[in-house]
Amino acid sequence: MKKAFLNLYNHGFARVAVGVPECRVADPAFNVAQTLALARQAAADGAVLVAFPELGLSAYTCDDLFHQEALLDACTRALGELVQASETLDLIMVVGLPLRVNHALFNCAAVVGAGRVHGIVPKSYLPNYAEFYEARQFSAADCATVDSVRLLGADVPFGASLLFDVPGIPHFKFHVEICEDVWVPIPPSSFAALAGATVLLNLSASNIVIGKSAYRHQLVSQQSARCLAAYLYSSAGKGESTTDMAWDGQALIYENGERLAESERFSDASHLIYADIDVERLSRERMHQTTFAQSARRHREEVGRFRVVTCDVPVDTTHDLPLRRSVKRFPYVPDDVRGREARCREVYNIQVTALVQRLASSNLSKVVIGVSGGLDSTHALLVCAQAMDRLGLPRTNILGVTMPGFATSDRTLAQARRLMQVVGCSASEVDIRPSCLQMLKDLGHPFVNGEAQYDITFENVQAGERTNHLFRLANYSGAIVIGTGDLSELALGWCTYGVGDHMSHYSVNASVPKTLISHLVRWAADTLEGDADGAQVLREIVDTDISPELVPGAQAGKIEQKTESVIGPYELQDFNLYHVLRFGFRPSKVAFLALSAWGDKAAGSWPADMAGQPRDYSLADIKKNLGIFLFRFFKISQFKRSCVPNAPKVGTGGSLSPRGDWRAPSDSEASVWLADLENIPDKT
Repeated sequence: MKKAFLNLYNHGFARVAVGVPECRVADPAFNVAQTLALARQAAADGAVLVAFPELGLSAYTCDDLFHQEALLDACTRALGELVQASETLDLIMVVGLPLRVNHALFNCAAVVGAGRVHGIVPKSYLPNYAEFYEARQFSAADCATVDSVRLLGADVPFGASLLFDVPGIPHFKFHVEICEDVWVPIPPSSFAALAGATVLLNLSASNIVIGKSAYRHQLVSQQSARCLAAYLYSSAGKGESTTDMAWDGQALIYENGERLAESERFSDASHLIYADIDVERLSRERMHQTTFAQSARRHREEVGRFRVVTCDVPVDTTHDLPLRRSVKRFPYVPDDVRGREARCREVYNIQVTALVQRLASSNLSKVVIGVSGGLDSTHALLVCAQAMDRLGLPRTNILGVTMPGFATSDRTLAQARRLMQVVGCSASEVDIRPSCLQMLKDLGHPFVNGEAQYDITFENVQAGERTNHLFRLANYSGAIVIGTGDLSELALGWCTYGVGDHMSHYSVNASVPKTLISHLVRWAADTLEGDADGAQVLREIVDTDISPELVPGAQAGKIEQKTESVIGPYELQDFNLYHVLRFGFRPSKVAFLALSAWGDKAAGSWPADMAGQPRDYSLADIKKNLGIFLFRFFKISQFKRSCVPNAPKVGTGGSLSPRGDWRAPSDSEASVWLADLENIPDKT
């Protein structure tokens, strides 16, 4: 059966929901009706699982009514209604109820789906302090003497150490804990995650007091991050008794420390929140972080207690079910202004600190840098300026050189001159055309005879001459050459082997992608107070077309050689780089994510104050540029990355240093990635 490309379940995602139904105290018939209404809505919206609050079928605030047989019987009947209804609902419901087991009463979560109860999970930790007195009515999970119960005519697994596997969704295995369980020093879900659970559920009631909402966020965020898991949290809402407490109905969904969804608090109506959990990414993160497996080994006794229960729930992968999740168009760049400012400041501090240390350890006080008037060299020059300031050295210790060649535009040359003046470095200008002509003459190249043969040799003679000048100037001046090439260029192999964008004494930009560098330069312009000319030239540089300026165009002094016309738009290639390098996703998933972020009517984020307008890319555009990226990244560029100079790692998005994040053979094939690419349709 053919799978739909636009179905999120075919790309490692699972849609989950948390429901907060209106309730009535000690009225299971009303409560189950409210629960079922939300469950049907969740199923219609494509969710595979929905979690509800603690003791939701009875209400949490029943107090000693929990010891009334009539109420307990009514809760069991309500559970039976859920089981019957689940026969026609393609999702799993996890609901809370009180349950009698061997003369003890337990605060439980029931996992219901496909016409049966798959398991019952009792609460492990009963709070008996402040406003909580659960130990008065309930027994804790470790008081149980059985591992299964007879319920609604069937034997049902019972215990706190149950894992529920959904075989139709790879990597989707969930665990349930109840309220206080996550507030203790070592929650049961910690061991469940080590045992294989990627999705953790907390059925909570949780009354509201000042400051508690913020603490829930911290608690859930940190538990999901520590466990490299998704965490679904529910709490009771309208209808619980307000005799001594109030309720806000807060629901949360986090994934590896990141908030994906949150409900409106203090709502007067039943409500649902959804999130599309990337369970494949969670599995990948655990594989990448090898200490996760070490921790599982260290706690193998606790991990070994878990039993796996299979939950067969039909998952339709043949129809479109687009991703309901914001995918960042610029994964290296925060969307919000405050976050972006903090990111830019942090990146500068990392790069400057690294360069300061390199100069101090080398016992040198001068640097040489080629200044082209483009983005990369601009940012590197700004880093050098701050390094000199930190060292208490004059900025004239920066030996900036601009080296116009056969295709240098009037715009970039003017920008280079103005930039060096604004920074206050020692500025010089070397016309490389005479020395390049001599080299071309020595090679017997047709260009010296007036032929317009602009081949790779013609380009690299210019690049090589610039590099040769920089290194010899560094020798002569007792300085080191600062590299300007960035992460995006290294990924695509868009650098000439052994020359300035590849080789240097120290490379400050090597782990900074092009999209982030443009924001760094723009941020620098915004922070220049009292220097209107400096801010203006930085903004002009950001707005300049990216070009190597090695091949002359039809109009002298104009930029006609456009980098992105050859290797694709950097905004899209940086997106591809992030998801391939950081997570190792297959091309089809990267394309699905790109379409979700960049496609027409996509929900992908676009910073509100970012210059320019968001561009849309069709699936054919995405596939074409992803093909360029895959071939260049996996097939033809690794030999350049195997011998890059020292450079500081800047972000968690990864670097391509052979001494750090990326170690790969220089002669591998790209066939498996390109084969997966071919499975992507050209359009949806």
